[in-house]
Parts: sequence; C-alpha cells; structure tokens
Amino acid sequence: MSVHEGENPQAVAEIESLKLAVCAEVDRIAPQLLHASHEIHAHPEFNFQEHFAHDLLTDMLDQAGLSPQRHAYGLDTAFESRVGDTGPDVAVLCEYDALPGIGHACGHNIIATAGLGAGLAAAVVAGRARGRLRIMGTPAEEGGGGKIEMARNGAFQGLDAAMMVHPADADLIRMDAIAVQQADVQFNGKAAHAAAAPQEGRNALDAAVLSYMNVAALRQHILPTERIHGIFRTGGDKPNIVPAEATMQWMVRSQTIASLQPLKQRVLACFEGGAMACGCTTSTVWDNVTYADMIDNGPMVQSYVANAASLGRTVENPVVLGKRVVGSTDMGNISYLVPSIHPMIQVAPDGVAIHTLDFARWAASPQGDRAVLDGAKAMAMTVIDLWCQTGLIEAVQTSFGERPKGVEVL
Repeated sequence: MSVHEGENPQAVAEIESLKLAVCAEVDRIAPQLLHASHEIHAHPEFNFQEHFAHDLLTDMLDQAGLSPQRHAYGLDTAFESRVGDTGPDVAVLCEYDALPGIGHACGHNIIATAGLGAGLAAAVVAGRARGRLRIMGTPAEEGGGGKIEMARNGAFQGLDAAMMVHPADADLIRMDAIAVQQADVQFNGKAAHAAAAPQEGRNALDAAVLSYMNVAALRQHILPTERIHGIFRTGGDKPNIVPAEATMQWMVRSQTIASLQPLKQRVLACFEGGAMACGCTTSTVWDNVTYADMIDNGPMVQSYVANAASLGRTVENPVVLGKRVVGSTDMGNISYLVPSIHPMIQVAPDGVAIHTLDFARWAASPQGDRAVLDGAKAMAMTVIDLWCQTGLIEAVQTSFGERPKGVEVL
C-alpha cells in the first residue's frame, strides 16, 4: 500500500487499514463479481436495452443491502445506490452496453463489475471513513450518451469526484478521448428510368458519393487529432432506377468539444456541395448528444496510479509510452461537470485493439477476470484516498478549476 506524504503516522495507518479492508472485501466477493462479468459478456445488449445487466447488477446491490434505485434519472436501464451522509461524495460508474456484431469488444462487462466491486467494497467502510458514495449504472455509452441524458436529469449534481476504469491492451493513466458527434444525412433527388429517360433523373446516390469524396479531400486538410468517418446506409433499390434517395451516417471528431463545432461546418459544406452538383437536396440531423473530450483530474490520477502500483500494475502515461488509445466517451462530458478519471486497465496483450472480436474474447479471459478484481481494488482504494487523505479533495478541486469554462456539454 502507498504511504501518503504529509499525513501523520496514525492517519496513514488508518488509511492503510481501510485499504486492506476494501481489498479483502473485493477478494471475498470475487466469485460473484466474476460470475456477473461472464454473464454480462454472454448476454450482450445494446444502447438503452441493457435489461439483463441492469437487473443482474441491481440484484447484487440489493443482496448487499444497498437498496438501489432502479430505472434511475428517467432511463429504464440506469441505476444508482447511495451510501453515507457526510464527507466527500464520490461516484463509481458502471457501463454495460455492448456493440452490434462484436458483443463486448469494448469490455464493458469488466467496467460494470469492476465498478460494482469497487462500490460494494467501499460501501463496507464508508461509515468508518466518513465518506459518501454513489454506485451509478450508466447505460448506452456506445453512441447513446446515457451519462449525458442522466446529467440532464440531475444525476451528477453535488458530486466531489467520479471514476471508472476502461479495458485496453495496456495500463494507461488515460484514454485520448476526443469530442465526437454523429449525424444522419439524407439526399433527395428524382427517380427516373435509367435507360429510357436518364435525363429526367436526379441521382441521390451520386450526390452521396460525391459528398463522400468531398470529405475524403477534406481529410487532407484537417488536424492530425481530428477524424471524419462515415458509411452509406441506403442508395437505391434497383440499378435501372435512378435513386431518388440515399442516406449516410457520419461521425465527426475533434480534439475538444469547442474545436468540433467549426469542423462540423466544414463537413456540412461537403454534403451540400455534393447535393448541389447533382441537382439534389440534402438534410443533416445531428444526434442530440455530443461527446466531449475527457479532462482527467491530475491529483485523482496520481492516487489511482499509486494504488494500482500496490497491486503490481504499472500505469503508464501514453505520451511517454508512445501508445495512444484514441476514442470518444460520454465520460468526457462528466469530466467537465465533476472531477473525473478514466484510466485504462490492461486486459489483452499489447496490440489487441478494442472494438475487435479478439478483444471481446480477452474480455472474458483470466486476464479480464484479473482486471475486474484489480480495477475494483484500485478504485476502492482511490475512493479511500479521496475520503481520508488530507488535502486531496482540495487539490482535486483546484485542478478541476483549471478546466475550460463556458463550454456547453449538455
């Protein structure tokens, strides 16, 4: 266990005793946590449909006497348990949705059960440590923005800190989580017989194809940290009919939620140009959730790194290591509202990327099981630090105060 500089010996001993207690509790409930991880892995569910995982996790909270609020904050598959009535209020977050076709290729079964394990363990000592705890089930991270919807309904108000761990192929202090918004794009033209009267047609598929090529050209002139990627959804019914309608889906990503806005306008110009060239019209509907970039709280990261080290995990800085895991998460929005961390915990060998079938297999492996238990212990010990370590909450708040102000994340 780590020794906290600046603490008197008695306080240090108490903190270390609390950490031993939460680690022992994780070990005690390990069979239940690993069973839950494998059950969620075997029953992949998509955005806002995670009924099996919701019921499984809330039943475990009920069995522990933590009286979860099911269907919390207006979302059918969200939940929350609260413990304690005094001291710093810290949230441990669980995710449990999966991906179409590749199941738990992002390892949310591990996120769910590591978070639950951390919460259950910390709850055992919350009274002794004089801290408050929330165990929060947050659905639909994979594009649905469940945390954003929960935040709009007041879920994260009054919190002093929030945390979760995310599986990866390395132990990293953070993911390079960049801002993203998704759009559905429609092109409308005019149908005609492609052989008998092609001059009467206005080809919506051509408009979509030209728009795709416009974006491909735009990609040469955007920042290295920005991403634009899309697919064709529909493009006609038969080759001898000029397509009157075509649809696409796009994701636009930028380093921050602020820099995302001008990039979206450049992408819209690509769609409009393609439509104009073909005599068609276009309309774009942006999702009502925009994922923000992640602001990792430095003092919280330091606490997590020290606690993970006590478990034999060396958590690296991806910049120093030269290994970036780039993606987007609605945890980024929460990090603008509450001091937060989102470290990566190694589940798979180096080079096995998330969102692949290979990674899905590792998420139910012995290495995945170890990540559940180590993640639960490292987070529970970090909760102890936030509750008990002198000056840590103040340092967390000071660091949080340095985030960009006036940014709309909800």
